[in-house]
Amino acid sequence: MDFPASTSHRTLDLSLPNETLVAIFDGLDPTTLTDIARVSRRFNAVAERILYSCICITDLLSSSSPIPGKTLRCCQSILRRPHLIEIIRRLQIRWAMQGDFRTISPQTLIEACVEAGVVLQTLTFLEGLDIFLGPANLAITPLQPIHAVERIVRGCHFPYLRYCSLGAEWTKGVQPYTNILSEFLALVPSLRHLRLSDHQSALLLPPDAMPSLSYFRGSPDTAAILLPGRPVEHLALVGQDSDVNRENLPRMGLTSVPLRSLDLSAMQVRPILLRNISTYLAAVESLKVRLALRHTLHYSLSGITLLAGLSSVLGDFRHLVSFDLSATEIDGNRQANFAEEAALCTAWVRACPTLKRIIFPSKTEWQLDENGTWA
Repeated sequence: MDFPASTSHRTLDLSLPNETLVAIFDGLDPTTLTDIARVSRRFNAVAERILYSCICITDLLSSSSPIPGKTLRCCQSILRRPHLIEIIRRLQIRWAMQGDFRTISPQTLIEACVEAGVVLQTLTFLEGLDIFLGPANLAITPLQPIHAVERIVRGCHFPYLRYCSLGAEWTKGVQPYTNILSEFLALVPSLRHLRLSDHQSALLLPPDAMPSLSYFRGSPDTAAILLPGRPVEHLALVGQDSDVNRENLPRMGLTSVPLRSLDLSAMQVRPILLRNISTYLAAVESLKVRLALRHTLHYSLSGITLLAGLSSVLGDFRHLVSFDLSATEIDGNRQANFAEEAALCTAWVRACPTLKRIIFPSKTEWQLDENGTWA
């Protein structure tokens, strides 16, 4: 930060109220804030509160660096500053692996999870929690049958938590979640936004848990467990479209309010799934899809005209307003062909009269204006 030559840091320190200092410091990057914290005790007090309000940590693990050092140093720093615990509102811990995870000692990661969990139990004022532990759960030994994430959240209670994202790298045969996750989710009454990137097992929750949940991202089977009876309006599914079946799909429609937004951009989707969705999730207004074009070769072998066959599918949606295909990949020329896109807009709105917004694989967005013209 630059100060006028005639103004000393000490003068600025004494002349400005804390509210003004907060307004000045709030937009600065962490490195600059760290430097400012060394200027004086007062600057340190103000800068520290901003630095610790939102903590984001990323550790890259490798055979030469097998310990999540940044995470552990942050945990130690929080324990040394108990007066700041009440101002920590958001915590993000992300671990990633570089190389073969088998070169890392499982016990090392277990101990790091436990140490992080001790600190997390003190952060009862958290509003946002984002934990992704990379390879940590791949290295869990059979003698320790607890998911890596559960080692961190076990015993935690967050009455103000509104956003929560949990997960680790997943493959068949790794340690599944246990009832510890269910016990944790039962104690977050204010939660509105939940992401479970690697949850594949049973999840037993009391009916009154997470009464305000409005967004969920995770596997179809987990969605089928969580959504019934809860006010979820926005759903994002991960996995394969074959994971969405006639057993779990109807349960996703049992929300206490209409499910209005569905994001399928994390899986390759065949048109038959869209038809099933129109049957069981009839209130959907916003749909984002990554089409599996290898399954639609009977439409056309090249160009955007292969999307023309979606007209009959879109005709099954009665409330669809926004149709987003921007995540769909098409081989060959990806440049927007406005004439073809305009023709598709006309054909699709004829089949689905409620459509007002379309985004094509070219990333071009079309909107229907009040005069009925696509632009």
